[in-house]
Amino acid sequence: MERNKTVYITLNHMDDFMDYPSFITVGQELKLQKQKGNTYDDEAIVASTGDYKCAYVANSVHSVVRGTFSAGRIYDLIEDEAKCIVRFVLMEQGVAIAELCD
Repeated sequence: MERNKTVYITLNHMDDFMDYPSFITVGQELKLQKQKGNTYDDEAIVASTGDYKCAYVANSVHSVVRGTFSAGRIYDLIEDEAKCIVRFVLMEQGVAIAELCD
């Protein structure tokens, strides 16, 4: 991936997986994987700890935190898999902000 600025993404739907909010923590590295064949979203990207799915990259104007990229904006920037590091967990909003890794 070639880019020259830090890219932040919004992770949402964490409450659909495991024990949110304690499951995702600041500084945690997560694996991102394109979820091809997702019938709800053609650009779906799921985040996991490696063994367990824990969130999706937000892809709606209603769920993407201002200043972060949506799944659609990073879909062509990443291969089938990528990594991110959780930088903020916004419990009131039910989302986390992560930094996309090179």
